[in-house]
Amino acid sequence: MATRTRSPAKGTRPPKTSLAKADLLDVYRLMLLSRRIDDKEIQLKRQNKIFFQISGAGHEAVLVAAGKALRPAYDWFYPYYRDRALCLALGMTPTEMFLSAVGAAEDPNSGGRQMPSHWGHKALNIVSQSSPTGTQFLQAVGCAEAWLRLDAPVEDDLVYCSCGDGTTSEGEFWEALNSASNLKLPVLFLVEDNKYAISVPVEVQTAGGSVSKLVSNFPDLLVAEVDGCDPIASYEVMVRAAEWCRQRKGPALVHAHVTRPYSHSLSDDEIHYKPSRERDEEAKRDPLTSFPKRLVAEGVASEAELDAIKTQVDEEIQVAADMALASPQPKPETALLWVYSPDVDPTSEQFDTEDDPHFTGEPTTMVDLLNSCMKDEMVRDPRILVFGEDVADVSRDQYLKDVKGKGGVFKVTWGLQRQFGSDRVYNSPLAEANIVGRAIGLAVRGLKPVVEIQFFDYIWPAYHQLRNELATMRWRSSNAFAAPVVVRVTYGGYLKGGSVYHSQTGAVVFTSLPGLRVICPATALDANGLLRTAIRCDDPVLFLEHKHLYRQTYNKAPNPGPNFMIPFGKAKVVREGTHLTVIAYGAVVQRSLVAAKELEEQGVSVEVIDLRSLSPVDWEAIERSVRKTNKVIVAYEDSLSWGYGAEIAARVADQCFPWLDAPVKRVASTDTFVGYAPDLEDFILPQVADLAQAMRELHAF
Repeated sequence: MATRTRSPAKGTRPPKTSLAKADLLDVYRLMLLSRRIDDKEIQLKRQNKIFFQISGAGHEAVLVAAGKALRPAYDWFYPYYRDRALCLALGMTPTEMFLSAVGAAEDPNSGGRQMPSHWGHKALNIVSQSSPTGTQFLQAVGCAEAWLRLDAPVEDDLVYCSCGDGTTSEGEFWEALNSASNLKLPVLFLVEDNKYAISVPVEVQTAGGSVSKLVSNFPDLLVAEVDGCDPIASYEVMVRAAEWCRQRKGPALVHAHVTRPYSHSLSDDEIHYKPSRERDEEAKRDPLTSFPKRLVAEGVASEAELDAIKTQVDEEIQVAADMALASPQPKPETALLWVYSPDVDPTSEQFDTEDDPHFTGEPTTMVDLLNSCMKDEMVRDPRILVFGEDVADVSRDQYLKDVKGKGGVFKVTWGLQRQFGSDRVYNSPLAEANIVGRAIGLAVRGLKPVVEIQFFDYIWPAYHQLRNELATMRWRSSNAFAAPVVVRVTYGGYLKGGSVYHSQTGAVVFTSLPGLRVICPATALDANGLLRTAIRCDDPVLFLEHKHLYRQTYNKAPNPGPNFMIPFGKAKVVREGTHLTVIAYGAVVQRSLVAAKELEEQGVSVEVIDLRSLSPVDWEAIERSVRKTNKVIVAYEDSLSWGYGAEIAARVADQCFPWLDAPVKRVASTDTFVGYAPDLEDFILPQVADLAQAMRELHAF
């Protein structure tokens, strides 16, 4: 059961603090600095000199305390937008904050790419923050998990992760607490409870109105509640929580009661939902009012000393704001930088050893060649971790000698745990966001997660992490942070009985995301070479494995050796032809080949291109073929309307129009879901007969 502590009741004298006078004065200075930056930004926003403002007012005391208790550039930090005072305490400067506010090119948080108060600072280990609430939790867990997986872990670092009271309603908050407690990870969660999520009060958000009471039964979780407007009490609690984590006793959660004297942001006006009497009561607890009075009353500081601090702070802020306002904006063309790694190009010749395979053994299946690729790569790179649902041979190590092992529902990861150990190959909870979120945190620490989502149909809980976190990490941080995660996922139909929830495709949902590579092999050999490239490249990759193709005899190949790679963005002409071109990928490639052979008997020469890489796409190969045949069919397993092939068809029509002798034709699934009954499935998915008919019609045009 969790260990629960409370700070002294409000109004009582806190325990003797270890903070000296200089520390207490610095606490006041940092709190005041944070508030004055907020005030200056509000002024600049009203003057239309900045474009957004959200404050940390009322939260300063506990945040400065956290900054004093933790170690910048040693511990890791996943803050949220109210954490200005924490960042100042860790070493971020007012100038750096104003650079963010004006969107300057030199902004260390994001280079002008994100809103102000989206903190990120490589030198201080403040990991780039995004706007979605709660996505930071699982990444913080993964970041803390690195100490279990690194060869030479730092002895007592911890990961700080904060949020507001409203964000504790997000499911990923509970997933993170579960994993952090289950693995006894050194994550210090700080819940800054100002009683409102914009306009929604805490009793509407949280059963019983207290999140710390709700979490009190998590094992090995230290739970502490504190008056977050009291910096001394907050410091003592944060030190105790940090020590709990540093001693590897488990995670800690500090529930800090703070205020919100300003509206949620300048886009909000709290007088519409918060009565004046409530705001007046909150004002009495404002740490910028109560703490300096206390310093004077207890003889720690004189009014003159506090006035000197105010003068210094005001001067510092004016200079910082002036510097930021005079700083240049990013050059427009720099928007194209850092979507992908500037250092490792998986489309380059460095990753092209396709023409020099070193075959050994008999031809084998896609499952086997994917497995052998992961084995080779895990031998080569000790940073590689493999985890997901059911991917281990067995979760209970003591049974390894007694059982054959699971190794994934399709056996793709079978034997990896036996060979590389349970620290590198392990099962995850049945929670897709948990898998991807933790992988991002691990990747930020320099590890190389190769994770599995068991079925594409169930990837959607992880979409938030994939879209808003994984794909954007490098770009939103101006290349300060990267998360080169490989996400393997089985997808597709053509398996009798797959039905609605085991036949989904939908690649277009992911190819539309800048920053994410999307790969889809159609043969065992291509799967081996493309997965090796995915693992060795420095970008996040969604690796689609069509389960219908896992054990087909027609796509078998011998093992091509441990250095066999196929670059991304390199399509393959799998059948030469002169009369028309079929552009396909995945399971539709083989069907296109069968249909093309049928058309050959009727005197029609069909060229078939296997894209292999969906993002990036080999437009040069497509254009070469179109110039040769002058007619095009785009064949794909997504629904006909709004599917992946629609973009291919549109771009062919746009770029190759002068060479087209007929409209671009598409063959795809019906605009429905996939049915269970075999006759329904056959009707819905594109079949050889559908492709052959389309070829005849196009040839006759």
